[in-house]
Amino acid sequence: MVEHLLDIRGGTLPDQIYARMVEAILRGDFTDSKKLPTESELASQFGVSRPTVREALSRLRSDGIIESRRGSGSHIVRPPGAPASSMPPIRNYSDIERYYAYRTCVESGAASAAAEARDADDLSSIRACLDQQTLAMEGGQKGIEEDVRFHMAIAKASHNQFFVAAVETSVAPIRQFMELARSVRSTMPIERVRLVQLEHRAILDAIVNRSPADAAEATRIHILNAKRRIFDAATLR
Repeated sequence: MVEHLLDIRGGTLPDQIYARMVEAILRGDFTDSKKLPTESELASQFGVSRPTVREALSRLRSDGIIESRRGSGSHIVRPPGAPASSMPPIRNYSDIERYYAYRTCVESGAASAAAEARDADDLSSIRACLDQQTLAMEGGQKGIEEDVRFHMAIAKASHNQFFVAAVETSVAPIRQFMELARSVRSTMPIERVRLVQLEHRAILDAIVNRSPADAAEATRIHILNAKRRIFDAATLR
């Protein structure tokens, strides 16, 4: 590999590949099909490893720029710098309370809709996200990107573009708050990992059972607990 040839002053390798992918998308390099090259092709093009490319693509997915479709690779769904809408800045604890009130309404609604509209592919995607997060967190990683993907998969399972856009808009604050909650300790205690995953499993089970009310309630409980963990983390600092 020739990863050392990239300028490390520009950030980590995945950061640099992310930036170069954004530039390529903005240039219109993939305009015709809106389909990205495979991981192997991108790795060869940039002279880096596939895991490096995979991490950059994961960030593009989290930012709502691309989405991965089973059997057909990654596709551009929105140009960089063109978010569905912008979030107001979060400046204090009161704003955090307001943000979580907003997030509770949006994601409970998305989960309720997903319980009604989901198909087999949606369930597979949500399960895969949950499994990936469990592996990451039990392996001592923060699992933040996997957590974000789990919530995005639920929004997409609603088959309602407005829920998808609303959750995409919330991705940056969600990621920031997860970082805050998990930065107090180098690793999350296994008991906490299992508790978070039980909350996620309850949401998934309600969606599997096509129970909109249970899906909304399980999501509400999870987000309220997530908010509590944010304030617990702040207290421990």
